[in-house]
Amino acid sequence: MNGAKTITVRRNAYGTDLRAGERFAIPVEAPIAIETNGIAYAVMMATPTAIEDFVTGFLMAEGLAEADEVGEVAVHRVENGEWGTGYVARVNLPPERIGAIVARARRRVGDSSCGICGIEGVEAALRPLPVLKRPSRATAAAIRRGLDGLQAGQALGRETHATHAAAFCDESGRMVLVREDVGRHNALDKLVGALARAGMDPGAGFMIVTSRCSYELVEKAARAGCPLLVAISAPTDLAVRRARAAGLKLCFVARDDTMLLVHDCDETDERAMRLVEQ
Repeated sequence: MNGAKTITVRRNAYGTDLRAGERFAIPVEAPIAIETNGIAYAVMMATPTAIEDFVTGFLMAEGLAEADEVGEVAVHRVENGEWGTGYVARVNLPPERIGAIVARARRRVGDSSCGICGIEGVEAALRPLPVLKRPSRATAAAIRRGLDGLQAGQALGRETHATHAAAFCDESGRMVLVREDVGRHNALDKLVGALARAGMDPGAGFMIVTSRCSYELVEKAARAGCPLLVAISAPTDLAVRRARAAGLKLCFVARDDTMLLVHDCDETDERAMRLVEQ
């Protein structure tokens, strides 16, 4: 199981393409369904390497098993349609653990803000996304302006050095809203909620996240109706594919001097979306 893929990107100096056709490695992200004693316990999004180790450590962290109680982990590939390969990991724990497994599985539905941990099957993990009809009109200069203003909006981050931020900028790059949280998913949920409560249109600007770009963040932005997502760090392969499916423009590894583009800020570049197996 390979943990990385490469995509073809364009390196842009906020208005000037420096290199086209640059290869950039991104981590693979896949749904891994964990079944314990025949009970569908959770679906986790993870890099599909060392799955046996992941499942063992996960069950121990959940308080469901000690190290010597986890038997052989059987891993099976599941083809998940256009979204590629998922995995089902099956393991048997001692019979006396079944009661705790059932009780904990029921509680897990409300435990996580990632929107995946309570889903019981690989096929159900990736719901259809709305296709964004209105393209972003933000320019590279607007993105740079938004990034320049991001630090000033992170009051909690400056104080604690331990939080993520999600920001909304209008099409000129003016910072409109910033929300912070220890969780990157939570920060974006707060931002989407703030826009909704204020009656503001997410399609009239773009969002910036101060974290790596997993597929959940792409989905949250797309479902909110935002046509452009800018990430400080890199996306996963699934995030790239989900962005393409939704028509969401994705800029990432956004730094002071350059950024990388999956969808160009002015026009769609199909080459930049082509996934190439390493």
